[in-house]
Amino acid sequence: MAASTVTPAASGGALRRRTVLAAGAAGAAGAASLGLPALAQSGNTIRIGYITALSGVRANFGEADNWTLDKFKAAVKGGVKIGAKTYNIEVVAKDNQSDPNRSQVVSNEAVLRDKVDLVLVQDGDAAGPAGQLCDVNGIPMLSTMMPWQAFTFGRGSTPEKGFPFSFHFFWGADDVLKNFFAMWNAVKTNKTVGTFYVDNPPGQAFADAKTGLPAGAKQFGYKEINTGFFKISTDDFSNQVQAFKSGNAQIVSGFAFANHFATFWKQAQQAGLKPEVVTMAAAFLFPSALQSLGDGGDGMSTEIWWTPAFPYKSSITGQTARELAADWEKSTGKQWTQPIGYGHALWETALAALKGAADPKDRKAVRDAIAKMKLDSVVGPINFKDSPIKSIAVTQMVGGQWRKAKAGSKFPFELLITQNATAPNIPVESSLKLLSALR
Repeated sequence: MAASTVTPAASGGALRRRTVLAAGAAGAAGAASLGLPALAQSGNTIRIGYITALSGVRANFGEADNWTLDKFKAAVKGGVKIGAKTYNIEVVAKDNQSDPNRSQVVSNEAVLRDKVDLVLVQDGDAAGPAGQLCDVNGIPMLSTMMPWQAFTFGRGSTPEKGFPFSFHFFWGADDVLKNFFAMWNAVKTNKTVGTFYVDNPPGQAFADAKTGLPAGAKQFGYKEINTGFFKISTDDFSNQVQAFKSGNAQIVSGFAFANHFATFWKQAQQAGLKPEVVTMAAAFLFPSALQSLGDGGDGMSTEIWWTPAFPYKSSITGQTARELAADWEKSTGKQWTQPIGYGHALWETALAALKGAADPKDRKAVRDAIAKMKLDSVVGPINFKDSPIKSIAVTQMVGGQWRKAKAGSKFPFELLITQNATAPNIPVESSLKLLSALR
């Protein structure tokens, strides 16, 4: 049965088009594809609400969503057998337009209007409003792509308390910082780091004075030139550039999206700022971010969520990380990107939660299955059961550096793992190089 693709709404924000991802009786399937309530009310249908960013500043995080949904659709084409019953799966997908206000709107739609059985949140900024609604209404939720501290502390909870129905899997800001400082300690600089942070939950987690980059700087003997937060709409970084240049910051770091950094870097080059190391969280997740910098992209370093070098495979398709990345490149002609791994893993956790529940239509049973989940996924182990942080499964990440690819390569840059301080089982591919050594 053909399924509609996920596309941003022409107006109004939320994705109205429902994607039916399972086989069933022809009449019921037809009703579902039209968005009619008949199939959704069936005891043999599980409805999943999916919130992501397909437009706006974070649209590149959702670039692979249609492709990933197609793979999930193929995996559940004949329905999912759980116990003695076979269930159809229906996905109600919504674009939050990278807007916190729209996140609230689409979360309300999924929980209160669409009456979903399970909520998946791919865009971290939507995890707060969606999680609050799910906790109040008793609907299980799984989210990812945001440091766990932003999910927990940003919602006023603690590692001991957690949440009643909302769960999150991702690494922590502390894991990123351990890899950042390990990379910096491996090269010779004046140990002065200039920082700036986008004013959103992940940026706030990285900037936290007690647990974020400022705390790490103190611990490892670095001087921080902290220029604070900037709004997501900012397009002038001249103050940051001047502060870093005046303070002779040989390292530039913080949390910024690719468009922010491209603007900052252009202004930095014009002002003659030439750091030896640039390690920016979020900014260099995508190959397009490096390509937009031209030769200046060579040597930019970053946290690594996932690469083809990760020694893991999908619990849905059986593909290794390398095979999944190659599949994407063959299908699209585009270079793999890091969110492909976590976008895929989100569907792995959803399927594992449903299969692990005594009754997948019983929301408490699904919630309990998530709390007990131990899953080997394409991004690595996802372990809620043994986690010391309630409602959280901390996943693995490493550090790395973008380099110009070798002659004859299909793409201009390649991302190499240069530090595995928090995941020694993931192999290192190179050492960090100073920017001056690559110019």
